[in-house]
Amino acid sequence: MHVSVSVRSLIKYNRLSVFSGQVNRRLINEVKHHIFSCYNVYPPLNVNRPFLSPRCEQSSSTMEEQAAAEVNSPESEEKTTAKQVTETGKRKSDEPDQAETSGRGKRRRGAGGKKLRPGERYIPPPQKRNPGVSFSQEHFGETSYYFDGGLRKVYPYYFDFKTYCKGRWVGKSLLEVFKSEFRAESVEYYQRAAREGRIRLNETPVEDLSVVLRNNDLMKNKVHRHEPPVVGRPLEVLVDDGEVLVVDKPASIPVHPCGRFRHNTVIFILGKERGISELHTVHRLDRLTSGVLLFARTLETSKKLDQLVRDRQLEKEYVCRVEGEFPEGELICEEPILVVSFKIGLCRVDPKGKECRTVFQRLSFNGKTSVVRCLPLTGRTHQIRVHLQYLGFPILNDPIYGSSAWGPDRGKGGLVGKSNEELLQALVEEHRSQESLHLLDIPDDGIGIEQEAEKSRKTSERVDKLDGTSESNTSGESNWTQTDTQVLTGCSSSSGAVNEVSQGCTDINTNNTSQKSPTKSNGGQTEETDSSHKAPPGTRDHLCSECKLVRPDPTEKELIMYLHALRYKGPDFEYCTRLPDWAKEDWEEAD
Repeated sequence: MHVSVSVRSLIKYNRLSVFSGQVNRRLINEVKHHIFSCYNVYPPLNVNRPFLSPRCEQSSSTMEEQAAAEVNSPESEEKTTAKQVTETGKRKSDEPDQAETSGRGKRRRGAGGKKLRPGERYIPPPQKRNPGVSFSQEHFGETSYYFDGGLRKVYPYYFDFKTYCKGRWVGKSLLEVFKSEFRAESVEYYQRAAREGRIRLNETPVEDLSVVLRNNDLMKNKVHRHEPPVVGRPLEVLVDDGEVLVVDKPASIPVHPCGRFRHNTVIFILGKERGISELHTVHRLDRLTSGVLLFARTLETSKKLDQLVRDRQLEKEYVCRVEGEFPEGELICEEPILVVSFKIGLCRVDPKGKECRTVFQRLSFNGKTSVVRCLPLTGRTHQIRVHLQYLGFPILNDPIYGSSAWGPDRGKGGLVGKSNEELLQALVEEHRSQESLHLLDIPDDGIGIEQEAEKSRKTSERVDKLDGTSESNTSGESNWTQTDTQVLTGCSSSSGAVNEVSQGCTDINTNNTSQKSPTKSNGGQTEETDSSHKAPPGTRDHLCSECKLVRPDPTEKELIMYLHALRYKGPDFEYCTRLPDWAKEDWEEAD
């Protein structure tokens, strides 16, 4: 009773002192001492702080104390965080991890805040990809070009391939994954690469390949990368008005980095030689196809052009040279097309495929081959090539749809007589025997085609279950731009690749011609025995198996397919190129 009265008195005195603007600390301390001594009530930890009621605590503080209290309040923390995000443009999760000092905060002890057991690895959360990131001078400066024999070549360079752990790898050791899925290099190579710090797991060098992979593990492998050569014809810019960029793409050059190509691509050539970057891809052309290639300079223009494509208001005109005498007049093909392999872009006419429509018209015939005008009214993968194969007139130098792997009639009328997986295997075997697997954009040894054939089989089964109403997509498994068998090896270049440091070549920067080194023959390849070529630093690597080989330059037949994008036309624009020499009426193929 006395305690409650005394406390009420204390509160009363305190309120009065607050309202009067004066604090009689001596009186308050005397009352506190009387309460503590008489009723055995323990004082608070901070005995120097006035005993104030919660409601009056803020009122008795100074303006500086009020400001400090506001800054430290949860509401203020939220406002401050929002302001920081607005000013810096970063998410809170993007900031470096710091040990929290607040008593209420949780100190992270491991993945997901869980305490790590002895010997357990911490795995950082996966980083979100930024789709707006484009290539910059940092990427363009990785290596340089030189020209030799009419070809554009790239000096070999070091490159970090990286990927997150796939579901099928979880619980397996790095060594097991290398043995089963990255067989382009030997186990000894990976062990040596690990000892030299080239293999990293979550940015930490891995010396022991027995480490077991877990979900979200980020794997990196520094490789010595060789790129195949492409035609040396300059990249001609047709239009650059600030909104669109239109170029005449030569055959053999991919549009953007993919497979074994990075610097020998349209995107990188434009960036390295013309300083043009931050382009938006509107459409793509096959690597072996030439002609009009359209980019948007701004996001707004990209959206407009994308809408035109979706609304089918963008008219496309192609020209090609096909085998045999194409019928005169207009010919329309409406056969549905099914994707057999996303990895190598193999398609075929199939009732379960997507609807297609292509209009053909013969322009000329020289007694052996015909020049044909092509108007694709839909935009399916390899639509023109597949439809011409079906009609019995495959495009000249088409490494896929002109192949004998399709049977004696080469797929005419859709007659193949093979399952999808059998067709894949036959196609690979044919090109392997001709040492031309690079034309399929897969590694020289064909590793990985077994998995692709199995995927094709499962895709066919799934489509059958869907009664052929849709086309299954099994390409979402890999996030790499390379095939699985290449990404962590990097040196699995093709037979079209050239050992630049060993062959005679001219550097466009120095105009010095190097001497060919003595070599000894090894089948279709040549192993170098000596070299006097003074190549830039980093073009030779003691672990790289590709550096020990000299590959022949690719032929014109391997670099050029006679299909050209002649014209792209919209409601208020039209872009076109000159007619290729091979499309002229009197042209004849060289022996």
